[in-house]
Amino acid sequence: MRRVASCLTALATAAALTACSPAAAGPQTKAHQSAGRQAGGPRHEYLVFYADGRLDQARAAVEQAGGSAAGGDPRLGYLLATAGDDAFVTAVGGDPSVVGVSPDRAIGYASSRAAAASGPARAFPDGTAPARAKGEPLAGRQWDMKMIGADRAHAKAPGSRKVLVGVIDTGVDGTHPDVAPNFNRALSRNFVTDRPKDDHGENLDGPCEARGCKDPVDEDDDGHGTHVASTIASPVNGIGIAGVAPDVQIVSIRAGQDSGFFFLKPSLDALTYAADIGVDVVNMSYYVDPWLFNCRDNPSDSKKQQLEQRAIVVGMQRALDYARGRGVTLVSAIGNGSSDLGKPKVDSSSPGYPRGDEKVRKVDNSCLNVPAESKGVISVSAVGPSGRKAIYSDYGVEQTDLAAPGGDAADGRGSDVTRSILAAAPERVLRATGRIGKDGAPKGADVVRDCEKGSCSYYQYLDGTSMAAPHATGVAALIVSRFGRPSKDGVTMNPADVERLLYRTATPTSCPKPRRFSYDVYGQGQTHLCEGGRSKNGFYGHGVVNAWNAATVRP
Repeated sequence: MRRVASCLTALATAAALTACSPAAAGPQTKAHQSAGRQAGGPRHEYLVFYADGRLDQARAAVEQAGGSAAGGDPRLGYLLATAGDDAFVTAVGGDPSVVGVSPDRAIGYASSRAAAASGPARAFPDGTAPARAKGEPLAGRQWDMKMIGADRAHAKAPGSRKVLVGVIDTGVDGTHPDVAPNFNRALSRNFVTDRPKDDHGENLDGPCEARGCKDPVDEDDDGHGTHVASTIASPVNGIGIAGVAPDVQIVSIRAGQDSGFFFLKPSLDALTYAADIGVDVVNMSYYVDPWLFNCRDNPSDSKKQQLEQRAIVVGMQRALDYARGRGVTLVSAIGNGSSDLGKPKVDSSSPGYPRGDEKVRKVDNSCLNVPAESKGVISVSAVGPSGRKAIYSDYGVEQTDLAAPGGDAADGRGSDVTRSILAAAPERVLRATGRIGKDGAPKGADVVRDCEKGSCSYYQYLDGTSMAAPHATGVAALIVSRFGRPSKDGVTMNPADVERLLYRTATPTSCPKPRRFSYDVYGQGQTHLCEGGRSKNGFYGHGVVNAWNAATVRP
């Protein structure tokens, strides 16, 4: 998994901290019309986005450039085209009817940070296991739920079974005992076909486990999506933990590879599908890549690269608009680059797929991290147990809408895994990565086993804005549960109203004093500048989400 480029490793070493610095993370003439006409050679698929009302002209441009149109989606304004080589991209991209061109390939990465390496157990001090708290067996470890009042809100407003929450991620383990009761298998979909190797022939997803490389809708070979789903809606069932909204339904809408990368088309398909089936809230704990920052006209990029970035910005915005226009509240992780997204200077992580293609380029605020900086999206930064912005979390006065617990193992003296977020983990993933032994016993403090009701289930501590976003998603689900009006799919609520109540019920949090907050971790320091006032600032947005306020607020 491309963890260093995405700043996804836990802060266990000084080298890892360096990799998470802002510097490391930050994201011609028209070709001859016949340039794409190649005799023989491999054919590739492209998504060709066209301007409003220009479908026929775009189709003609595809054919003139030597390609053939083989479908598309008029809702989002793109054609699926098959063509011979890269010359096709510059040829068709030069036509005035075309606004962006992207190869149909992996272009994203989940925004999580492992609280422990997937290899041998890391030496995180576990300390004394928390005392058994009221509620679920592992509730004493859920500092995050206490911070946002979710533990108190469960009895008053647990959410409604009529509310559907879409998890656009690497999949969800629908068989996990602390996920299964709220998992809607009938509506869940997998829009991804696993890829054993990447475009350079290097290992990507590994050998396929299912026929046709298409995993079942209740599997998650990465673990990321299961953790997210569990934070949102693990039920109150006497097993493990409880999520923010323990009575809502989870719909897995898979758009991510086993390896953590995402395809553009599955990402678009996931959003339109969520809209069409009546999903109320979607969680997007990933950024669309291979460009950490998508720039329309960066002079250091080739014409083909510029067209690809334009396609990402335009295509995703159209899909997000389609979903929001049909009642879907959109929640995104802001990212783990440890940088001010309003003032990016360097992107050394892009293009991140295939691995090894990265280059160093200058960027500015016209370049967008997608979907965190897309219009209509609620972007969530992460805080640790002390309430401070997590060191890894991106921020920005324009970009940060809300904050939520995301965990920060380094938030305090030394490093402690229990400062991260605990949520469900697939047993098969933990076995495959060596986190549990043959006897089922965890090999490190990052994994917790609960055998309260005779059969065992597993949980893992993770850090990341990926872990923060589902807390906000869960609170949004509580709001829809309380105030949504009946619809043919269950209930519905205008996303603008959901957003207004999310901001209104959040706990306002001022910038630290001094505003230039210095982090000192593992002997290395970073300074992040918090701009804005108490009601809206770059670290916390409108404040830290509050489930108790959402459960008790009047509309």
